[in-house]
Parts: sequence; structure tokens; C-alpha cells
Amino acid sequence: MTLLPLIPGENRFAEAVSGREMARAAKESARRHGFDLAGIAPPDLHSAHGRYLEWIERGYAGKMAYLTRRPEVRKDLRHVWPETRSALVVAMRYRPIDGPNGNAPPGESPSGKIAIYAHGGDYHKFMKKRLIRVLRELKEIDPSIEGRTYVDTGPILERDLAVRSGIGWAGKNSLLLNRELGSYFFIGTLLLNRPLPADPPMERGHCGTCTQCIVECPTNAIVAPGVVDSRRCISYLTIELRGPMPRELRALTGNHIFGCDICQEVCPWNDDAPFAAEPRFAPRAGTQAPNLHELILLNEREFKNRFQGTPVMRARYGGFLRNVAVAIGNTGDRASLYPLSRALQHPEPLARGHAAWALGRIGTRTGTRTGIERIRRILEARLYLENDEWVCEEIELALGETMSAWSQPDNGVE
Repeated sequence: MTLLPLIPGENRFAEAVSGREMARAAKESARRHGFDLAGIAPPDLHSAHGRYLEWIERGYAGKMAYLTRRPEVRKDLRHVWPETRSALVVAMRYRPIDGPNGNAPPGESPSGKIAIYAHGGDYHKFMKKRLIRVLRELKEIDPSIEGRTYVDTGPILERDLAVRSGIGWAGKNSLLLNRELGSYFFIGTLLLNRPLPADPPMERGHCGTCTQCIVECPTNAIVAPGVVDSRRCISYLTIELRGPMPRELRALTGNHIFGCDICQEVCPWNDDAPFAAEPRFAPRAGTQAPNLHELILLNEREFKNRFQGTPVMRARYGGFLRNVAVAIGNTGDRASLYPLSRALQHPEPLARGHAAWALGRIGTRTGTRTGIERIRRILEARLYLENDEWVCEEIELALGETMSAWSQPDNGVE
């Protein structure tokens, strides 16, 4: 064999290895560093790119401008990094051990739901560091190897790349599925400047005739098998969307305040999905069934202290309060009037406008004219002081809904 130059910092020589041996070494290294799945993919994504273009042309990306910017880049990994010759695609499971994440027991304050991937620490930097360790080990074998790491941070069609690498198939909910792990895992990519033999792609799916994810989606966001209209997806509405949540979708989001797991919860492939082995993904305090009344009263410093280092920060403070207000409107009762009246005075217009909506929604369900009258007074008092045009509109609409409830029979329940 041809000997390569001495590796800096090492007291041995590195022998040149074949591409097949290097590919095996890359996947073995990935598993040693905690990744549950690993496969090699070629740099081109031409077939997947066509579907992606059609998706954005239909407007399904919503207001996620970063997905529509320079769409040609996603056609080939060499547009991302010109030196790319192959890609190591990895997956790490994150499903935590089951815990409470639903509604609070009767008589207690309403609780919210946070997507389980966000219960633990943020995965982006953590997985990138693990991929860098893999790259270092590969450089010990071949010092000429260079690489670039990406974990949801670059213009890469990661799910489609994972399918090309053979570690899973694209499910009807558009997520990557694997027979052993289900869909509860994160995907990462290590671009390499050395051509490695690709693994066989998983071209055939294993969803069969099952349509549970499509049927159970409350907002009908899955418009066709494997196609999600992000504009209707609860995850988009509570994380990516900046600004008001569409009124026609608010009542459909339930008590979800950050992301949504419904299409994963109902998927049969997740029935026996293994729990996360990485302690970093264990749920943090306050992420399972959090008290909505407490959350709506958080100031910005308290919000950051509570969720710093978790994916929840992506929603931003105003967006998070928007989500919480909508969740209270969907799950709250008269006990929610005080925290909502406080939120109606919040400096953030997003909080005030959605708090008004929540009050109007509760007003339609109070069942008593006493309760309706109290809500009417809260809303009118704020309308007199409000100077934001959109918030005024939300208050007026809430008043209209509340007064419509006034004409209904009083059931006398207080």
C-alpha cells in the first residue's frame, strides 16, 4: 500500500484505504459517537429537487423565506460546498421516556403541549460537535479528508438525502421513517470531499394503506401523501410563523404551544419506537404539561431563563405568548379571565390581540350572562385604551362573538 504523510500530532503513519473501507469506517465512527443510523449518499438530489420546486411553487412554504431563497442550491450538494463528493447522513433518536404532556386534571389550570423534541436541550450544536468528532477520526485514517457539517442549518434537502442514503423512507406525513426507530429522530449531514460508495437508497415506502397521520391532523395540513401545506401545520403556526395566527386555524390548534406530534403519535411505526439514549434529550423541568396561566404572565427575562438552550426559543417571546393565549382560549374557562386580562395589557401587540381572541372564545362557552358581561367589560376597557389597529380589530371581533353568546339561554352555571 502507498503510505500517506505522517499525521500531525501522531506517532504513526496512515495507510491509504479504499473508498469502501472508508465508508465503513465513517458509519462505524458515527455509531460510536451516538448516532443510531448512518448511511452514505451521493451529492446530487435531482429527483427530489423537482418535488421541492413544485412544493414551493404551490406556496406550501408559507412565510419561510429561507426555504424559497436560491432554490437551485438544493439541487446538488456541490452547490452548498463545491468540494463535496459524498455525504454521510446520520440520525439520532430523541423520543423521551413517556411522561405527562396533556391536559391538566379537572379543576386545575389548563396546560399546554410542547413537541417532545423540544423537551430537552437544543440538538443543533450538540449533533454538529458529534459530527466534527467523526470527521476527526476519518482524518486520522486519511489526513486529506475535509468536511462540512449541517444540522437543519443549511440549504440541504435532508430528508431526501437520508432516503438516498438508505436509512429510511419518506412517510405520508412527510417525515423520515425507519422500521426500528419510527420517526422520532434528528437528521445530520457531514459533507465529505472524498467520493465514497453510496448505500442503496430506500426507494420503496412501508406505510402501506395506512392514512392515520392524514386523518388525524386537526388542521388538514397533509394535503396529499407525503405533502404538507406548512401554512396549515401546527408546527409552522406555533414556531415559524411571525405575526398573527390565522383566525380560522386558531380553534384547531388545541393546546399546542410549540410544535405538534400528532402525526407521529398516531403512526404505527412509532408504537414501539425506542427511547432516547442521549441524556441531553431528557425532558427539562417545566416542558411537560406546563401551566398556561403561568406562561402567559412570563416577562421576557423569565421566558429566556426558562427556555434558554432549548428549541422553544425559536418561537421568540411574542410568538410564544401568542401561542399560549390561543391555547388558553381553546382550553380555558372563567378561571382564565384574570391572566388573559393581564395579557390584554401586555406591551407585545401579538399577546394583546390573541388574548382578546381567547377572551372572546371563552365568552362563547361561559354559559352565563354574568360571565359574558365580565368579559365584555374587560374587552371594552382595553378597546378604549388600545392604539394598535390590528389589536383593536381583534377586540372588536371578540366583542361581537361575546355579544352573540348573550342571546343564547343562560344555563345558570357559575
